[in-house]
Amino acid sequence: MDKNDFLKKATETVWDEHDRPLRLIDMKKALDSFCSVAAAELLAGGEISLPTLGKLKVKETAARIGRNPLTGDKLEIPAGRKVVFSPSRDFKVALHG
Repeated sequence: MDKNDFLKKATETVWDEHDRPLRLIDMKKALDSFCSVAAAELLAGGEISLPTLGKLKVKETAARIGRNPLTGDKLEIPAGRKVVFSPSRDFKVALHG
């Protein structure tokens, strides 16, 4: 699902489930704002709770030795940070049947 399909579906859902008219441009602005706030929170080391889905949080990664897939040469991968998603219990159950 691309961004436009997502926005259309989310706008329809607000109308169908909440009986609230919402323009597509307003949904786009809301999604853009959500993404900006979420990115700022994650960059600051915080976490984002997504009701019924789970959490996004930043995880520290240790330095490690990797391998160049083209040449097979070993290379050092520095320590860093990455964003991880932890699904909620209900979402896990739905996902695994």
